Amino acid sequence: MAATTITEHEAEQVEKANATGKQPVVFIHGLWLLPSSWDRWAAVFKKAGYVALTPGWPDDPETVEEAREHPEALAHKSIGQIADHFEEVIGGLDKKPAVIGHSFGGLLTQILAGRGVSAASVAFDSAPFRGILPLPISSLKSGKPVLGNPANRSRAVPLTYDQFRYSFANTVDEEEAKQLFNEFAVPGSGVPLFQAASANLNPWTEAKVDTKNPDRGPLLIVYGTADHVSPKAINEAIYKKQEKNKGVTELTAIEGASHGLTIDHTWRKSCDTALEFVKRFV
Repeated sequence: MAATTITEHEAEQVEKANATGKQPVVFIHGLWLLPSSWDRWAAVFKKAGYVALTPGWPDDPETVEEAREHPEALAHKSIGQIADHFEEVIGGLDKKPAVIGHSFGGLLTQILAGRGVSAASVAFDSAPFRGILPLPISSLKSGKPVLGNPANRSRAVPLTYDQFRYSFANTVDEEEAKQLFNEFAVPGSGVPLFQAASANLNPWTEAKVDTKNPDRGPLLIVYGTADHVSPKAINEAIYKKQEKNKGVTELTAIEGASHGLTIDHTWRKSCDTALEFVKRFV
């Protein structure tokens, strides 16, 4: 049996969730963020009668400060390892959870849905997977800080403020952009970006989703119309792949929102969009 990657804190979250008997909702963060980026969402879902879990990627540091001081803790995490970690967390729950993910977390959400382990799923600004062909220029520009240097595959790469501004905060003013950068931005593992970038060239890639599984459950794909990282073309291509599934598949755009739609001042609109969808199905 493989060694567990579940932390004490995550095991406690699972135990508490089971003890409440309530419907669990699992949140999955993406690159350059930590589980704490979901804190406000977790509070909203809790108020709505759900029990929220915010597990990390394997070895996620507890705080933004710690992550910046020890970027090596975030390196070498592959899509497959991260997906297996979340599946292990979910495996400890008494009820199938709703799963909500952002960016690479949106891709992980769809991987888990494809494994049949979620009751309903919401993927915000998802990273692309094998079979998704559009490569918008803004996405390439967003990935360049990492993909521009092959050595970054084995590192965790921080974004500069300007890179963060372009990728996450292109729709907010300078003051808010700086606040978001200081409060949330951490180095991101290079591996997933390289995996997603080469997914269509590698038949054995971990960046793939079983879109056909009849146990996938209802799925909502959401994107911001001003997103540079995961723009309309990528999300529409994902929707076209996913809508062939027997389950409910929906696509929603949040007008004027950027890739930072889960953390910036507009976060509540995104949160309510997810909550309404989850309420319909679980």
